Amino acid sequence: MEHKRAVGEAILRVRLQKGLAQEGVGASQTYISDVERGLKSPSLEKISKISAALDVHPTSIVVLSYLLENPRTSLDELLKKVRCEVEAALGANQLL
Repeated sequence: MEHKRAVGEAILRVRLQKGLAQEGVGASQTYISDVERGLKSPSLEKISKISAALDVHPTSIVVLSYLLENPRTSLDELLKKVRCEVEAALGANQLL
């Protein structure tokens, strides 16, 4: 699955799980429809606004989209990798 489509699918799945219509997602219905169909790629700022409307952390959308794009990667594997990378970056920042 291509990246734009995976992001859209992630937003669609969360929206449906929350029982929300496209109009309730913090952007125009047309824009959300285009994103969910993979026609538009939202910026991080837009993902943040959409996530707030969906009442989920923006990282949840990013993680779900990555898992949809890479179905052989498990959630546990991905979260472990992200945790190690973030901890390493925080540690490197403390050295400055």
